[in-house]
Amino acid sequence: MPIVTFISDLGLFDYYVGIVKGAILAQSKDVNFIDITHNVDNFDIVQGAFILKNSYSHFPAGTIHLISINNNYNKPNAYILFEKDGHYFAGPNNGLFALVFAKMPDEVFEIGDDMDGSFPVKDIFAKVVGQLSSGHSLNEIANPVKNLIVRMNLHPVVSKSHIRGSIIHIDHFENVIVNIDQTLFEKAKKEREFAIYFKRFEPIQTISKNYSDAPVGETLCLFNSSGYLEIAINMGKASSLLGLKVDETIQIDFYDPPS
Repeated sequence: MPIVTFISDLGLFDYYVGIVKGAILAQSKDVNFIDITHNVDNFDIVQGAFILKNSYSHFPAGTIHLISINNNYNKPNAYILFEKDGHYFAGPNNGLFALVFAKMPDEVFEIGDDMDGSFPVKDIFAKVVGQLSSGHSLNEIANPVKNLIVRMNLHPVVSKSHIRGSIIHIDHFENVIVNIDQTLFEKAKKEREFAIYFKRFEPIQTISKNYSDAPVGETLCLFNSSGYLEIAINMGKASSLLGLKVDETIQIDFYDPPS
């Protein structure tokens, strides 16, 4: 039974997610669907890339991952298909996947050259899942991509005395996630003290292990389950209460401890 995950900006109010899954089941009745989320902000491929990057590896090899975010339905060959890390990925050719993977695979295929109607994604995904489930190879399903769209991630700026990063995601609990991972932090820190600055608030100078390390209502920083720096408020909403938004700058200063 093939596992198929689904990430989209289609929402759950309308019938769009349902008809995509219905079209797939009409061709492949034994699919095990996993809805990761359909509440990606409309057209936000950066948010979609973040969610995919931090979720796909938790599934077994051979899983088919479908992504429908900021699709250009009127453009031929607007979708791509490829295999990476033992998983299959199908979704829009709009740069989203290049934000997930530091290096795209050498073989990427374009799909959707026979698109028809105003919502062709349902038929495209049904075809892909059906053929992959039947054991077809990628080059039997589609042709090599002619124009792969690539976008660059915004990386932290690192100097001897600081790291300057940016907010890349705000989750359902309004925890604020920064594009600084624990490996980069430890490498730059080098046994020194540190201070994490955001807005005009007092800097945070400790890294917590759990949200409960700080009193209820107090601000804390920790490295979350994905290894990224997170600014949170114990039992509170950090984004709203601290006025923090995606793309805003977070800086970590390093200094030698007093002798």
